[in-house]
Amino acid sequence: MKLHQNTVQGVIEALEAIFNQQGYADKVIERTLKSHPKWGARDRGFVAETVYEMVRWWRLIQALSPSKDLYKMLGTYLLWKGQNLPDWKEFHGLDERQIKRRLEKIQQRSVLESIPDWMDQIGEQSLGAKWDAEIAALNEPAPVVLRVNTLKISPEELSEKLRSEGIGNYQPAGYPDALVLEQRQNIFRSTYFKEGFFEVQDASSQLVARALDVEPGMRVIDACAGAGGKSLHLAALMENKGRILSMDVLDYKLKNTKLRARRGGVSVIETRVIEGSKTIKRLRNTADRLLLDAPCSGMGVLKRNPDSKWKLSPEEIERVKGIQQEILQNYTSMVKVGGRVVYATCSILPEENEKQVAQFLASEAGKSFKLLDDQKVLAHESGFDGFYIARMEKIG
Repeated sequence: MKLHQNTVQGVIEALEAIFNQQGYADKVIERTLKSHPKWGARDRGFVAETVYEMVRWWRLIQALSPSKDLYKMLGTYLLWKGQNLPDWKEFHGLDERQIKRRLEKIQQRSVLESIPDWMDQIGEQSLGAKWDAEIAALNEPAPVVLRVNTLKISPEELSEKLRSEGIGNYQPAGYPDALVLEQRQNIFRSTYFKEGFFEVQDASSQLVARALDVEPGMRVIDACAGAGGKSLHLAALMENKGRILSMDVLDYKLKNTKLRARRGGVSVIETRVIEGSKTIKRLRNTADRLLLDAPCSGMGVLKRNPDSKWKLSPEEIERVKGIQQEILQNYTSMVKVGGRVVYATCSILPEENEKQVAQFLASEAGKSFKLLDDQKVLAHESGFDGFYIARMEKIG
């Protein structure tokens, strides 16, 4: 692909914002594309893909580049990927043979897989022999997965409609509501999205709502709802009958939930901001089902959020572990006796997952619960995000 000064400058500005101004990659890219409305589809695709992949391989690119200058690093990345460079002064001094020789000399897995040393160590401690395959899978670009809104259309019908528009897709085995796009594209421009026929949601994430085993008419609480993706899935599984209370500590996320519910034709969702312990106490013993999609390190979704590995730290993991246990200790009071709780994270680390559940069950608050089963989803085994899902029942 021929390089153009304006798109290359867009990549440089985005990298500057991500690494020097601590911006989040998805927001930075969205802002960059909006600020250049005249770019065509190929230009927009080049900028978005190049920025994401450079963020993903940042440490390795630094090891291969002769300079920390952003143009030199971009040129290094492009040569590594087999792209010919134009004779611009910004790329002078770059030599594809030297880059290949540097690559051949690197033996350290954390550099080759472009992750911090501490992350490599904790990954190996947690997953042992599976870590090599897992980190390799987490470095692959995430597929675009749709969750079909079955309140409006069946997966088979939507699949056919998308194909008629030239959007190739397939239904992955074991994920009843999912469609995977064969090629990455901005699916949000589709009229079917605007009509509420689907949401974008990874296939592993779609397992979480199903684990609650909901039925129409139930009272369900999604206590860490965020922007409401799993609440919307629960509404579809409940055939839009019953009540779903979508809760979060951040009001702006719940406003997004309302907008998405309106687009999807969902009427059973009520949102509520968690203002403190009183909010939880008022709902004691009221839910048939409780979803705790807890804040976590995000170690299972690095393919989707590659910049998070440069923002994450061991200290941050310790902080979220405290929040996870606090949520388990306090929020589980909202479920009725005989009701069920699902605790889920998008992490692959046992200390955020089964160890948290074990700690809860061994505590005073956890004595009223029993573990029904749990599921550990790894990216290299599923092809999708890494997740953990534990199902518990309140027995007394």
